[in-house]
Amino acid sequence: MSLQHYIDKKVLILTVDGRTLLGTLLSTDQMTNLVLTETVERIIRTSDDDEPSSQVEHGLYLIRGDNVVICGEVDEKIDGEIDWTKVKGEVIRDTKNA
Repeated sequence: MSLQHYIDKKVLILTVDGRTLLGTLLSTDQMTNLVLTETVERIIRTSDDDEPSSQVEHGLYLIRGDNVVICGEVDEKIDGEIDWTKVKGEVIRDTKNA
């Protein structure tokens, strides 16, 4: 499936190593290499961790296609209403084969 219809839209990427990246998709190719702008990495803490969840800004970011597990469009209205510092959840484990 082509990701061309996601160009210039905000997307969320889950990577093979369990990272959650959010940004505007600038370009993609046949190998699913992705270029994002205004990229942030969301770090969601577990419920037993007193530290708040956070976002780390990365700006312009290239993700190799073999590191992409899933790419989906973000509903910016809903996303903007969430205080991500208060979100808690389980760790997303990597999908690499042992």
